[in-house]
Amino acid sequence: MQKNSTVIISDNRNSSLAKKISLDLHAEYKNTELRIFADGESKIRLDNVTKKNCIIIHSTYPPTDQHLMQLFMIVYKCKKDGASDICIVSPYLAYTRQDKVFVDGEIITINLVGEILASLGTTKLITIDIHNPNTLNYSFETIDLTAIPFLANYMKKNIKLNDPIVVSPDEGGIERAKKFAGIIKANMLSLIKTRDRLTGDISISFSEQHSLKKRDALIVDDMISTGTSIIKATEILKKNNIGDVYVICTHALLLDDAKEKLLKTGIKQIISTNSIPNEFAKVDLSSVISNYFLNQ
Repeated sequence: MQKNSTVIISDNRNSSLAKKISLDLHAEYKNTELRIFADGESKIRLDNVTKKNCIIIHSTYPPTDQHLMQLFMIVYKCKKDGASDICIVSPYLAYTRQDKVFVDGEIITINLVGEILASLGTTKLITIDIHNPNTLNYSFETIDLTAIPFLANYMKKNIKLNDPIVVSPDEGGIERAKKFAGIIKANMLSLIKTRDRLTGDISISFSEQHSLKKRDALIVDDMISTGTSIIKATEILKKNNIGDVYVICTHALLLDDAKEKLLKTGIKQIISTNSIPNEFAKVDLSSVISNYFLNQ
C-alpha cells in the first residue's frame, strides 16, 4: 500500500473511527458529504479520487438498507473516478446472518450484497468478527479481523473479577469464547441454543457440569441484537447461583428496548466495541484496523 496515494473515506457517522485510522496510516482523510431527503433517499458528494487507493470506513448497522445504499454510492463514485483500489472496511456488515436457506423460497442475502459490491468495483472487504467468516465466498478478497483480544484485555485491565468463567451463548461461538478464555486464563462453558426456524423462538440449556456458585460469568458473543439469547442465558446462569454477569460483544446493536431488558435481567455491565456507536462502546477498533494495514 502506497501511503501517499491512499485516502481514508467516510461519512460523518463513521468519521471518528476513520480519522483515527487516517492518522495511524499517515493517509489523507476525505469526508463524504451526505444528505438525506424527506422521502428517505440519500445523496452523497465526494471529492475526486482518481488513481487513489481508497479505504472506505463504513458500518452498515440499522437502518441497514439505507446504510448499505450509501455504501454502494460511495463505492460507485470511487469506481467512476478511476480509483486504483477500492477497499471497504465495514466493522459491522449487515445481512451476515442470512448465510443459508433456512426455509424454502429464501435467498442468501449476504451473497447478494457481495455480488453488488463486486459489480461496483470492490477489490477487498474487511469485516470484524463477522457472524460466519465462511459465508464470504466473494470474487474479491475478504478478510475478517477479530476484536476478541482487545475486548479480553479490556476486561483484564479494567474489571476485577471473581473466579470468572467465560460463557458462549451457543455452540457456534465456542471458538470465540475459547480465545477469550485463553487470554484471561479462565474456564469456558458453552450453552446449547435451539431456535425454531419458523417462529424464531429460542430455548437455551447446558449439559456441562461446572460449579458456578458466586463465580462471575462473562457471556461473549459476536453481536447482540434483540438480546433474547443473552437474557435466556443469564436466567439459566442465575438459576445456578452465578455471581455477577458481564456481557461482552463486538457489535452491540441493542434494537428497540434490548438495553432495558438486558439490564433488568441483572446484567452488571455490557461492554462492546465502537463498531456501532453507543454508551457501551468501550473498546476502540481503530488499532485493530490500522494494524492490519501497517502489517501489509
